Amino acid sequence: MSGIGEAQRGKTLGRSAPLLGVLLVLLAAWFGWSAVQQWRQVASGDALEQARDQAVQGLQQAASGQLQQLQQQLKGDRVQQALQAGDAAGAALALRESWTGVEQVEVLGADLAAGYADAATFGYARLALLESALADGKASLRVVRDGGGNRLGLAAPVQLAGVGPAVVYVRQPLLRLTAPLDQVQAPGNGFLALRQGTHNIVVQGDTGLSESAEAMARPVAGTPLRLAAGVPNVEPGPLGLGALASAIVALLLAFIAVLLVVGRGRLPKSLPLPSRRSAVADADHGPTLRESLQMVPPTVPGETVAEAAPPPPPPVPADELAAGIFRAYDIRGVVGSELTARTAALIGQAIGTVALEQGLREVVIGRDGRLSGPELSAGLAEGLRRAGCAVIDIGLAPTPVVYFAAFHLRTGTCVAVTGSHNPPDYNGFKIVIGGETLSGDAITDLYQRIVEGRLVQAVEPGDYQQREVAADYIQRIADDVQLDRPLKVVADAGNGVAGAFAPQLLEAIGAEVIPLYCDVDGTFPNHHPDPSEPANLEDLVQTVKRFGADLGVAFDGDGDRLGVVTSEGKVIYADRLLMLFAADVLMRNPGAMVIYDVKCTGRLSDHVLRNGGSPLMWKTGHSLMKAKMRETDAELAGEMSGHFFFKERWFGFDDGLYAAARLLEILAQREETPDEVLAELPEMVATPELKVPVAEGTPHALVAMLVAAAQSPDNPYVGGRLSTIDGLRVDFADGWGLVRASNTTPVLVLRFEGNDEAALERIQALFRSQLQPVLGDTPLGF
Repeated sequence: MSGIGEAQRGKTLGRSAPLLGVLLVLLAAWFGWSAVQQWRQVASGDALEQARDQAVQGLQQAASGQLQQLQQQLKGDRVQQALQAGDAAGAALALRESWTGVEQVEVLGADLAAGYADAATFGYARLALLESALADGKASLRVVRDGGGNRLGLAAPVQLAGVGPAVVYVRQPLLRLTAPLDQVQAPGNGFLALRQGTHNIVVQGDTGLSESAEAMARPVAGTPLRLAAGVPNVEPGPLGLGALASAIVALLLAFIAVLLVVGRGRLPKSLPLPSRRSAVADADHGPTLRESLQMVPPTVPGETVAEAAPPPPPPVPADELAAGIFRAYDIRGVVGSELTARTAALIGQAIGTVALEQGLREVVIGRDGRLSGPELSAGLAEGLRRAGCAVIDIGLAPTPVVYFAAFHLRTGTCVAVTGSHNPPDYNGFKIVIGGETLSGDAITDLYQRIVEGRLVQAVEPGDYQQREVAADYIQRIADDVQLDRPLKVVADAGNGVAGAFAPQLLEAIGAEVIPLYCDVDGTFPNHHPDPSEPANLEDLVQTVKRFGADLGVAFDGDGDRLGVVTSEGKVIYADRLLMLFAADVLMRNPGAMVIYDVKCTGRLSDHVLRNGGSPLMWKTGHSLMKAKMRETDAELAGEMSGHFFFKERWFGFDDGLYAAARLLEILAQREETPDEVLAELPEMVATPELKVPVAEGTPHALVAMLVAAAQSPDNPYVGGRLSTIDGLRVDFADGWGLVRASNTTPVLVLRFEGNDEAALERIQALFRSQLQPVLGDTPLGF
């Protein structure tokens, strides 16, 4: 019977062999095609890297040649004679006549008065070039917008008799720099771009790869330029197999198909089909545990079968890494002197090391609109990958969108490359690992890891991919927030990255939006993107009035803070907005905790209590507030600076864009006008934040002296309630005053509030009497 069964199975297999063979051939073709495609993609990547490196070398030679020529031309007799005679026009003419092909030459005074008189017409890039040459004391090169298009600009400092320091500006055809790019060609599916800041100067290939090109960018030494390169990601084969594995599987499938078709399903007699009985018997007589252990020799402790990881990088000398950039809430410093692509890579490797220690491998990164963002973002990604982390790059995005992506993509870990509201030459990193925003000792630990060389170095770099989350972010908010009636809103992004998101988001929830300075420009040409400073809101006030808008909203450089002005032009400070948000949240969450920082109005606590909530005053700082929210399970928090943290219906991180949406939602639900709703909020006579500059490294010591004096038996603040959780705050029955040390800049931050002008002046006088002896002749500003 056993023989008959085996024969029958053999006939069945023989009849089905051709069909099975065809199926295996198709599978083999699929795996084979995938292997070929992967090899082609890898080859394209290799070809693009060669083209990039060749072009970078040529660009560096061209730039170096132009700078050398400028220096040689300036040494010419006619040029020197004109400079020594104080003849700026004569020096410019002599230089132009001696240098063939030059389009324009100017000699300008070091004050650059002519340029700053009308900077927009003169050109911001030209001003940056001339300032760079003067600051560095040597010849500089930059692509400028001049003569109706992109040109090569050269500048060098000179001495002009009778005038003093001056600068020579030379305009050349752009081709004198970019000619080497004509000698290379990007692969058909690749992309090359010569970039300066966020602007593409020359582009080749598939522009759809523009956003991903920063990962392979290389700087052009001695210039602010870089050559970005991009190729499509190598798509894994079926079952996630690589090229070689796919090829091997294809060959095996093809071989089996040939055996089936040619042999008609008959296997060699030496390999008879086993019966069910024999298969069970074989299983019963497999190797014993002792035999299995003897087959695989035990691993020696400390020995690994895998390839050993390369040694970690050597410690970085402390004087090569500015300790001052590792601050209380984040990492922030001046680009070039304190922050470079190398620094960013070391920071990325340190962040990756900490993340991996917590079992976290995927890290989302994004950047704001600063000109240094692409370079630092690429360095950060390199360092994270060096540690073995997989990088998900969402590109240009506000900091809260980076936070959102960490939730949305389920990584829990992210880094935003941002200088926040600092000047254009600053940049930095806001870091979240495992859902916790790093601050204090956790930031300092990154510095210690770098200088001590305690960094993970992976055998293979981690993966890199790009993702687009803007649409998901806007859709997530619009699905939850919709206005009951339309409101006309002016949105001022101050040329920060929020401008790329705010108009679309507010329109998606039902608002009519008038964008103001929403084009992203890392030089912030119109006003500084800090809505906590009333002077930065003047253009917003005028635009709201001009268009008859219901409200004006403003965002800081990375979009995590919100400022508001009414239709009448009145600034609504963040502590009063927090009152409005608290009343709304507490309607749905009775008894919930609401946290506010030490700079907020004294009326806030009473307002939260009257609306059935639990108020808690805490330290200033976005990372400190988020940590306290997790500790207390608070539903809402806010800071005087304009950071708002919604846990109710959101994720608990600070988000100026989302806060604007929630504000409009509340105002649209009311029958009164927005001005009338906001006017109902309790208000006292108050100052904005006052900032008193002091010497670097002294703010905390100065505040400690003031605290000690207040806690002494001779306490000058008689009748006041002292709070020292963050600086010194003294609350009286008719007002309060505060002095604290900034954790980001060398200043003392003060704020005062009173029931009336008399109370305000009395409290200010008390603080003035204590501050003046400590600060000497330093102006207090109040």
